[in-house]
Amino acid sequence: MQKRRRRRALLLLVLRKLLACAICAVALVALFSVHGHVFPSSKLPGASEPLKFPSQQEIKYQRAGGEQGWRQELVPPHFSKPPVPSHKSDEQSWSLDSGNLWKSPSNRDFFPCIDHSPNYTGPAESHGYLLVHTNGGLNQMRAGICDMVAVARIINATLVVPELDKRSFWQDTSNFSDVFDEAHFINTLANDVKVIKKLPKELANARKATRQFRSWSGMEYYQNEIAGMWENNEVIGAAKSDSRLANNKLDQNIQKLRCRACYQALRFAPPIEAMGKLLVERMRSYGPYIALHLRYEKDMLAFSGCTHGLSPAEADELKTIRENTEYWKVKEINSTEQRYKGYCPLTPKEVGILLTALGYPSNTPIYIAAGDIYGGDFHMADLRSRYPMLMNKEKLASVVELQPFLGHASQMASLDYIVSVESDVFIPSYSGNMARAVGGHRRFLGHRKTISPDRKAFVRLVDKIEQGTWTEGRKFSYRIIELHRRRQGSPRKRKGPISGTKGMDRFRSEEAFYENPLPDCLCQGERSSVPMDGRKQITQQVGQYSTEKTSSEG
Repeated sequence: MQKRRRRRALLLLVLRKLLACAICAVALVALFSVHGHVFPSSKLPGASEPLKFPSQQEIKYQRAGGEQGWRQELVPPHFSKPPVPSHKSDEQSWSLDSGNLWKSPSNRDFFPCIDHSPNYTGPAESHGYLLVHTNGGLNQMRAGICDMVAVARIINATLVVPELDKRSFWQDTSNFSDVFDEAHFINTLANDVKVIKKLPKELANARKATRQFRSWSGMEYYQNEIAGMWENNEVIGAAKSDSRLANNKLDQNIQKLRCRACYQALRFAPPIEAMGKLLVERMRSYGPYIALHLRYEKDMLAFSGCTHGLSPAEADELKTIRENTEYWKVKEINSTEQRYKGYCPLTPKEVGILLTALGYPSNTPIYIAAGDIYGGDFHMADLRSRYPMLMNKEKLASVVELQPFLGHASQMASLDYIVSVESDVFIPSYSGNMARAVGGHRRFLGHRKTISPDRKAFVRLVDKIEQGTWTEGRKFSYRIIELHRRRQGSPRKRKGPISGTKGMDRFRSEEAFYENPLPDCLCQGERSSVPMDGRKQITQQVGQYSTEKTSSEG
């Protein structure tokens, strides 16, 4: 009897040990399976081996629509390990449009159609030479150069490669060939306009006339008044290039030429394209990313007179800059009125509130396309607290890699342009030249998602939060999402002048040509209906862009 009890006790002890071992085994399997899911590589986080940069095949979000020059595979010599993404906050987890955060609006079967018409002929006999002095920043100069290509065609001129602005706020000494691929520019336009690098030496003492062409002028102005100057001059100089050609009501061949100049001929210089592609690849290693054109630099705030959120000392500094800049005509500006009219760029804090309300999680990679942010880290603190994965050129590339471009505002801005055009989502905090140029380029490449903040309505809602009459949360997010549901870059016809405006204000109120090339440079329908030469040209010069149909929200 006693032996039986001992056997039962021994058996029970063995069973308990077996059960304990089984439980431990199950726990270990579960633990390793979780680690295997989170860290699929053979090395656990914290291992001494540095993170390898992903290959072309490993980058999941490689855009199919990049321009051909930006698609070269470039493996960086160094790259720091990306931070571990944080979890979504409770307020972001219920985003109304979480499934559409990265989805582009439907392109509605629009595609570039910028080939010559059947009756189009090569450049006519040149009557003389057109010298162009561009003005403004990178994107203002880009638009002006493309317009001057069209003007040269209209007045039968040989275009001398334009001179870039060296006298603007940025004091950039870059020449045309430092920023753009000069040989490509000349060769691509050979069937449209004759372009030469320099004015021939024998014309050094030729009869010249420099004139500031009238803003937003049509073909009649150039055919009659400007072309008439050839009778007494061999060289005509354009003192400025910005907004010298009308947005609308021009011959279709001229409109398509403007697009060929902008989206085919005006390609960045090879070193800039290579560096821009490298930055894009490094951003893509984090996953889909937002390019945020944060127009919160000293020159922008001084020019616009926007001082919301700044200290009295900062506001005084900006006013002094505005008063001392001779060609900025308006000196006295009411900052509050500017802001409520929607004329001020969103502050970094306001951008953070906007992104949160739209539903973007806190681990979203964001590329800051901008110069030096006014106030630096102090004014960026609120945005960074919400979105710590803020990147820029200086964080993605080494000093050695950026050295060739440092000190040249146009070249640095060109890098931002490339990363912005190739981003999954582009959001400008202000509707300036950069926002219009990038937005238009993204429309041309297939209407990629571009969220244009309704600043006028948005700042009023933000003020309610600051006043304590509203709080961030579900209702606020609903309101912001509805406010921007039709501001995401979907196809639409270019807007004409504001009703009731007259004279120059009428032209000034029109949507800029390069902000929206529809209908002039985009066609709707089956691509098979495009002539073979046109399809070949689109593929070679523009690159393959996505035709996948998605949501029709815009």
